[in-house]
Amino acid sequence: MKTINDYPLWTAIVTPLNEDNTVDYISFEKILREQAAAQNAIVILGSTGEALNLTKEECKKVLEFGLSLKLSVPVMTGIGGFNQKEILEYVTYLNTLPLDAYLVVTPLYAKPGEHGQTEWFKAILDLATKPCMLYNVPGRTGVKMNFNAVKNLSTHKNFWAIKEASGSVEDFKKYTEANPNARVYSGDDGMVFDYVPFGCVGLVSVASNAWPAPAHAYVVKALDIKLTPTEAELWKKACDTLFIAANPVPVKNLMHVLGQIKTNVLRSPLSHLDFADNSPVLVANKNIQTWFKENV
Repeated sequence: MKTINDYPLWTAIVTPLNEDNTVDYISFEKILREQAAAQNAIVILGSTGEALNLTKEECKKVLEFGLSLKLSVPVMTGIGGFNQKEILEYVTYLNTLPLDAYLVVTPLYAKPGEHGQTEWFKAILDLATKPCMLYNVPGRTGVKMNFNAVKNLSTHKNFWAIKEASGSVEDFKKYTEANPNARVYSGDDGMVFDYVPFGCVGLVSVASNAWPAPAHAYVVKALDIKLTPTEAELWKKACDTLFIAANPVPVKNLMHVLGQIKTNVLRSPLSHLDFADNSPVLVANKNIQTWFKENV
């Protein structure tokens, strides 16, 4: 039987919305099943899923719906915020669900240092009943995940993995050194090729929302040291187009064009109007589809 370590690609799933801003469960089920068919593990309600823009009741319904499908791949969920009491209450709820892992982001906005981060993560790790992936994304949280905090927690039984999304090879190396016990995943779609020489074991992806099978093939090829520099550059350029505007604005636009979801609607403060020119992602999509046909 496969374990969570057997999945090199985790897709940080978008939350599809109807025109009236309610969750589009028809599209949600469709894209979840597409991911499972591609053998991609799933992250529900990470930042790509607009988790902070949904109410807690909506988050619970989205999670419970996704889990009710009993997909053949592991499911992880995001944990993020800045109020520890509320976060721990939410973790207590999550512990009642048949989830496989938690994605725990650095506290938002407050910019805590080593001690604040150590205490924050430890409280969640202590309470959690599932393996936890600690998540560094300074471009969103305003602070880098502290290397010493990672080191301080490196022997915790629930500290399973790290998602490193700073775009820095040097920082990736430092996280692998800070916790040699953790599995370290790229959080940047285009950086897998760069991180593999330093112990990268996989990708937590935005791009695989639109390209489930191609992204899976790309990651496997990179991990097998079979991806050429030319292919790596093609993927990097394609993935960069998905971040021309704030994630998940571009990828929702592309998925809507491709018919994977019914609308490109987002929750405020995100808006599809901030992505006026989608021609770069359409060119990227054409390049990725061509690569997939020629290489897989």
